[in-house]
Amino acid sequence: MKDKNTPSLTHPEILFLSFFGVGFLPKAPGTWGSLAIVPVLYVLGIFKAPFFLFIPFLLVATTITCFIAEYTQKKNNIHDPSWIVMDEVLGMWTAWLFTHPNQVSFYSMALIFGLFRFFDIIKFWPASYFDKLEHGAGTILDDIVSGIFAGITFLVITHFVAIP
Repeated sequence: MKDKNTPSLTHPEILFLSFFGVGFLPKAPGTWGSLAIVPVLYVLGIFKAPFFLFIPFLLVATTITCFIAEYTQKKNNIHDPSWIVMDEVLGMWTAWLFTHPNQVSFYSMALIFGLFRFFDIIKFWPASYFDKLEHGAGTILDDIVSGIFAGITFLVITHFVAIP
């Protein structure tokens, strides 16, 4: 039976923020949200999509998502519910930007995924600062920071270790 306080996927903002319902999967929705975008990023990498074009896309998507998160959280009187996983999706995409098109492989995607989950869970400063904000931007931006940390760490690791 569905909890009466569970937001409905019939609302477009809930569908969007939960990444088409992924955020409602049982156990570890943040991990599911991070994993759900991997096939998309992998395919974009295989086709050698120009990564620099995604920076403006990510900036706009992050800004819009911050506003939608703020609206939805105020409307439902909630703060950073676990079913909001668009922050993980955008954070993984941010980390992926640090890969080189020739580095796209199962191993590089697994490394990016693992690093992003690590930094998303640990929340080193300034991610911890954003995580404490009582605003939609805080819900989203801590994962963007974690994605940057994961991406930089990926660059350092792949500088010293060849990833197949």
